[in-house]
This record gives sequence, structure tokens and C-alpha cells, in this order.
Amino acid sequence: MRSDSTAPRFGLRLGLLGGAALIAVALFFVLGVPAGAWAFALKFRTGKVVALILVAFAISASTQLFHVTTRNQILTPAIMGFDALYLMIQTGLVYSIGGMAALSIDPVAKFSAEVVAMMVFSTGLFLWLFTAKSRDLHLLVLVGIIFGALFRSLSNFAARMIDPNDFVVVQGEMFARFNAVNLDLLWISIGLCAGTVPILWGMRHQFDVLALGRETAINLGLRYKRVMLISFATIGLLVSVSTALVGPVTFFGLLVTHLAYRFLPGARFGVTLIATTLVAIVTLVGGQAIFEHVLGFKGTLSVVIDMLGGLVFLTLLLKGAAK
Repeated sequence: MRSDSTAPRFGLRLGLLGGAALIAVALFFVLGVPAGAWAFALKFRTGKVVALILVAFAISASTQLFHVTTRNQILTPAIMGFDALYLMIQTGLVYSIGGMAALSIDPVAKFSAEVVAMMVFSTGLFLWLFTAKSRDLHLLVLVGIIFGALFRSLSNFAARMIDPNDFVVVQGEMFARFNAVNLDLLWISIGLCAGTVPILWGMRHQFDVLALGRETAINLGLRYKRVMLISFATIGLLVSVSTALVGPVTFFGLLVTHLAYRFLPGARFGVTLIATTLVAIVTLVGGQAIFEHVLGFKGTLSVVIDMLGGLVFLTLLLKGAAK
């Protein structure tokens, strides 16, 4: 049991993170707005802010839940090949029908197909793993790495055969597009992600037990297979929606979750879920406000995030090797 003196400390830190998130959102709304253009700016920027907050929640929550299910804070859903699968879908589509035809596809239909494909991939991995004789979670990680390498190889092979003019379409899908979110897909994404909130919050205590390990969780009465299935289905949905909405962001989840872990050490799943979401909002909305309204698109936020997240990943690997 956590001591009473620890709870107020977490409450204060969550309050600080909440205040920082509100400041980041406010800066996104007010920076660079000329006098007399407030109504237009609010209308134009509201959709972007909502999309960024949605992506921040989806990526941070899925990464934290993946850490709980695998009991490894270095792994991320990207290690299962989600990003590589997304790029393979884009490359295969352009290779099959051409760049202009790919751009003319209905965005809702394309978005739905991408989400379904990645959901089937994630839940299929889980069902295959747990219907086999070996139920080692490390096998899931290994299979994810193998599938990721396969998808990247197929994407590279198809990309070499695509017409250079059509390859521009694929190139635009290789990096996250925080400044060009398709708002037509926003309501669908909100509905899908909102459905995961009651699951994450309602099962937060079960996720705390799950983090203790398979044998301990089963001995404590946890319905392990059911909770794991729900976990991977939720992870698959959140990652699918965020990736299909803005594109692949390999290290963003790793970056924000570890910032939250350091800021609230020892916190349980529910508290950490709030913290990771707030840290992600500060990073994504605040960073996009700077790059878009201060620097005038002279830099790309996704590149900076991947660089910082890559440094965190290397640091964690070196620490693990030192132990």
C-alpha cells in the first residue's frame, strides 16, 4: 500500500502537468494570431488541437499498456511491426494502382481499411501465440520483430519498382504529419479512441496486477488470457487509429512514457495513464505550436521527437546492458 504522504505528492505533480498541458494548448491558440482574426484562428485551430490531443492520448496510452503486458519498458508497439505494416500498405497501394489513383481513394474508406488491417494483425498475433503450446511473451516480441523486418523489406522492394513521380506519394506517408491532419477522419477517430477510455480506466487495477507477471497474476485470481486479449486489442486499436491519422511515430510513445515514469516514480497504472497523456499533450501540442507558429515550419516536430526518443531508447539499452 502506498503511504498517505505519497498520494498528495502525485496529486500535486499531476496538477503541474495539467497546468503545463493547458498552457501548451493556450499557446497553440494564441501564438501568431493577428489582431481581429481571433474568430477565424479559433475555428481553424480547434480541429488541429483536438487531433493532436487525440494522437497524444492514443500513442501514450498504447505504449504504457504495452509496457505493462510485456513487463519491459524498452519495448513499444512499433516493435510489433505496426509502423512497417502501415508503410507496406501505403507502398503496396501506390505500386498497385498508381499515385494519383491512391490519392483519389475516399479517405474514410482508406482509413477504415488501414485500421482494420492493423487491428487484425495485432489480435491475430495474440490469438496465434496463445493457441500454441508455448505461451512465452518473448515469442510475441520476436515474431513482431520478424514481421516488421518482412514488411520493411517488402516496402523497400515495392518502392524501388514505383515510378519516381508516384514515389512522392509514398514519401509523404513515411513521416508523421502533425500539421496536416485530415479533419474528416477526426470524428471517427474520436469515437474509436473514446471507446477505449472506459476499458483502460475500468481495468486499471487489473493492469496493476498484470504488471506483477503471469504466474503472480494468475495466483491472485486474474483472468490472465482474457485481460491479455483485451490489452492487445486495445493497443492495436489505439496504435492503428493514431498511425492511420497522422502516420508513423516510432519513438514518441517511448519518450513521453519514460518522462512520466521519471516524474511520478512508483505510481500505479491509473495515475501514470493520466501523467503520460498530459506529458504527451505538452510535448505534441506545445512542440507543434513552436514549430508551426514561432518557427514558421522551418523544422519538423516528428524528426525532433524521433531523435530525442531514439536517444532515450539507446540510453535504456545501454543501462540494460550495464546491468
